[in-house]
Amino acid sequence: MVSAFFASLGDAEHRGHQVGAREAVAALVGIIGPLATGWALAALGPRIAFGATAVVLVLAALPIVWTPNVEVRFNVTGALKAAASSVLLFAADGWIAVGYAFVWQIALFLSLGESYVAFGGAMALSPVVGALSGMFLGQVIDAGHGVRAAWIALAALAITTVLRAVSYGNAPFAVVANACGAIVTCVYLPVFGTAVYNQAKRSPCTLRFHIAAEAGWDIGGAVASLIAAGLLATGAPLAACILLSPLGALASFVLLRRYYCGSEPRAKGAAVARLPGW
Repeated sequence: MVSAFFASLGDAEHRGHQVGAREAVAALVGIIGPLATGWALAALGPRIAFGATAVVLVLAALPIVWTPNVEVRFNVTGALKAAASSVLLFAADGWIAVGYAFVWQIALFLSLGESYVAFGGAMALSPVVGALSGMFLGQVIDAGHGVRAAWIALAALAITTVLRAVSYGNAPFAVVANACGAIVTCVYLPVFGTAVYNQAKRSPCTLRFHIAAEAGWDIGGAVASLIAAGLLATGAPLAACILLSPLGALASFVLLRRYYCGSEPRAKGAAVARLPGW
């Protein structure tokens, strides 16, 4: 629902800036959240920590009440067809998330001696490193250099994934690898989000578009999770599961490059005014 609002109310020619600014704000909030949660888990216990988190999540939904109304028509044709390419892109993103984020958080927690305070501190350090990176890359995208931005984002993701895999078990190295992830998040999401949100805005129905796309994410994430679980069941190390993510990164790069090759402005420095499909 929130993604549909963002896609409908955002501007195609400024999408990179807007996604980058959104992620910068989220990164700043992410500095306080892990520190507070880590302290609460250690000092107050899980009930209070998770209860407070639930309250924050409910409050976070309140701004939707004041957003402009976005009409959703009862009968729409071609919505699923318009979302087909983004379903694949979301599936690749879900695959990436399994090793890069989910398995990695387990590996980081174990590498830090299963300390909630140390884990919260490591997670809080990460947004400090990457808060400004996404805003810079958003400007690169809006200037018409989407392919270049895709190269930067996916290369950073692949390199950081390898760093995370080899850092498992080494606490200082793991903290550094986790901090590098902030740069990846802030450069990858503007590239990913610009393509998806602009495609959604051009579709017959942004809400149906995002429902279909999110289903793709669930499929990609579920398949990669089952593979990771199978690897662990056979005795494979956590690092092997983390290294599943570059396969999704490669697929994501192919899809994003195809999109931005079609949406680059013809004139140097021109704004992206036409966004053909993938």
